Amino acid sequence: MDAASSQPGDLALSLESASLLSSATVTAESVAAGPEALPEPLAEELWLEAEGQACGITRVEFSAALSAIGKKCNHGLHPQAHPDAAQTEAFYRALRLPDLALAQACALGREAGWERFMGLYRVPVTKAAIAITRSSTLGNDLADSLYSELFGLKEKDGQRISPLASYSGRGSLISWLRTTLAQRHCDHHRRTHRETPLETADVPAATTAVSPQQDELNLLSGAVARTLKALEPEDRFLLCSYFLDRHTLMDIARLLKVHEATISRRLRRLVDEVHKGLLANLQSASLSEREAQETMGADPRDLEINLRRLLQTSQTRTFPDQAQQSKLDSQ
Repeated sequence: MDAASSQPGDLALSLESASLLSSATVTAESVAAGPEALPEPLAEELWLEAEGQACGITRVEFSAALSAIGKKCNHGLHPQAHPDAAQTEAFYRALRLPDLALAQACALGREAGWERFMGLYRVPVTKAAIAITRSSTLGNDLADSLYSELFGLKEKDGQRISPLASYSGRGSLISWLRTTLAQRHCDHHRRTHRETPLETADVPAATTAVSPQQDELNLLSGAVARTLKALEPEDRFLLCSYFLDRHTLMDIARLLKVHEATISRRLRRLVDEVHKGLLANLQSASLSEREAQETMGADPRDLEINLRRLLQTSQTRTFPDQAQQSKLDSQ
């Protein structure tokens, strides 16, 4: 915030200047030197799913970033656990791959990445900043200061640094950006609260400009509820156990007396099924595919929905035993 301009447009840096970030701290070579690389077929598949080429990040760079994140998070397992190939693959597939590719491309200073980033997030970030500060002027200043930081104007040991390199892909990028905005606003207040009063004479922004689009949130909440209710009871149990209760694949496999790989494959299918179900439900509400995709990017904290209650509805059937599951997997 100290570097924020008094004019909202002063920090609208040209995309050409972003190319200076090619010497940023997080480079493919520095990341690849640490964690073990992904198998090439998996790396290729994840890179394609993330639309890495459109963001300006190579397969090698994206694979290196995934490896670093997997090592840092121990692939979503307990720090003392030793993940196997199925667990590591399940972890990578559960990440927000398109968001991650975009963030890493921007951290590397790729022009294609910054063009996509500004097109997708400039308006939502500005609206979020105005909502946080409750002021149009302060909100634009906060957003502009975040843009300058994300471009990598700060240096460490002679190298430019972008906070986008720290985004792990475990939540949506827009949620990460909103959280970062709130943190920067708190930091600014701590530095200046002894010098300036909390009250401000600035004219508050109009409520309609800062409030989430309630109609879209209602549509998304309804789509989530319908999609999850349409799942089989054992599928809801798996989602709840893995994503809400944070049980490992091994724990779930032991409980259900099936192989760990079976759980991993089932979760991958479920994630794809839920994603397609949400899109279908949103499009059935007269949204185009692009509008549905944008609606799915809403901050989950804005949704008035109890995921645990939806996933823990009474079950009338049990999870298939190992013999049945093996038969299903062979089909």
